Amino acid sequence: MWRWWEARPAVIRDREFALVFTVLSFTPPMSRIGAQFGDLPVHEASVASALLTLGQTLPIAVRTRWPAVCLAMAGTSFAVHQSIGSPATFGSLGLYIALYSVGAHQERFRRAVPLTATGGYLLFCVVLRTLGSPARLIDFLLYYLVLVTMWGLGTLVRRQRRQEATRRRLSAQVAIAEERSRLARELHDVVTHHVTAMVVQSGAAQYLTGAPDRLNEALVAINGTGRRALAELRFLLGVLEATGESGAGGPVPGLVPDLVEQTRAGGQPVELIEEGRQPATAVGARLAAYRVVQESLTNAVKYAAGHRTLVRLAHTPDWTEVEVTTAGAADGTAESAALRDGGPHISGGRGLTGLRERVEALGGEFAAGFRPEGGFRVHARIPAGGSA
Repeated sequence: MWRWWEARPAVIRDREFALVFTVLSFTPPMSRIGAQFGDLPVHEASVASALLTLGQTLPIAVRTRWPAVCLAMAGTSFAVHQSIGSPATFGSLGLYIALYSVGAHQERFRRAVPLTATGGYLLFCVVLRTLGSPARLIDFLLYYLVLVTMWGLGTLVRRQRRQEATRRRLSAQVAIAEERSRLARELHDVVTHHVTAMVVQSGAAQYLTGAPDRLNEALVAINGTGRRALAELRFLLGVLEATGESGAGGPVPGLVPDLVEQTRAGGQPVELIEEGRQPATAVGARLAAYRVVQESLTNAVKYAAGHRTLVRLAHTPDWTEVEVTTAGAADGTAESAALRDGGPHISGGRGLTGLRERVEALGGEFAAGFRPEGGFRVHARIPAGGSA
């Protein structure tokens, strides 16, 4: 019921609250429960006291929209109600509600309104003393502290509400930054791999002009690479549209054998070993395994062209293990130095660093580095149920 109440518009809630509050103020025995101040002689209920009670309850209908107006009407009605010695009424609690509302909802003149209310309270105390109230100075101060406490409670709630809004805004900004970073990694993986493959394939094709059959195969491979790149870019653009349709119905990259075949067609000797049966993993885990192989083969083509590359996939019900090893020259040669200087991006860049972040975000393990016998090794262990 509370969630249902909170979901309703504030204006409607305030009107309903004011209506219920007004009914309770005239319903025995609640009607006789209320605040009294000044200890002036109490007279019988009259039309004036009933109207002043309404003046303390009905302004609650605008307490959120115009809290200062609510306080002015409720406070004035309360002061006159007490000054003429009207009997206690449940509607007198409207003053406390109005003070709380000013602290919680007043946007403009947040300092002027409490100062004005304090001046009105001082005038109210002078009137009570003039009418013969036996209340002492300590009584006036204690009652003022009660009123200030109600205003302070509203201010505290307002501060907490603003802090929560700030926290949500910062969380949204962090989520947006993380999503941008994720999409940047996806675009890097797609563009770098396919463009690299097309450059290598087109570079080899220029030497095949004397062999039409082989030239035709090279052009077909370039065409296939371009089509795969466009398909993956369309998938990412569908995600960016945030319609919920492209991401669910579009082609999700994830066929490692096709990726290996594409790289092999570009001239890189690649061997695929797949052990076990791939479980029905979440899209995030399957895409992560695909990206690990894709980035590793891209680095192999760029920095170890012509060297034997082995891709091994091992599937279990709980894990998918990915290992890509590339044979290379021994340490100290020009090729090994090129790998270290700028190839696989061990400590910086988007390549392997982005893969590490992706795999660890899924709860997996990732390692990459040079092998003692030469070459490079990338290893990832991805949980079968990982999602992101």
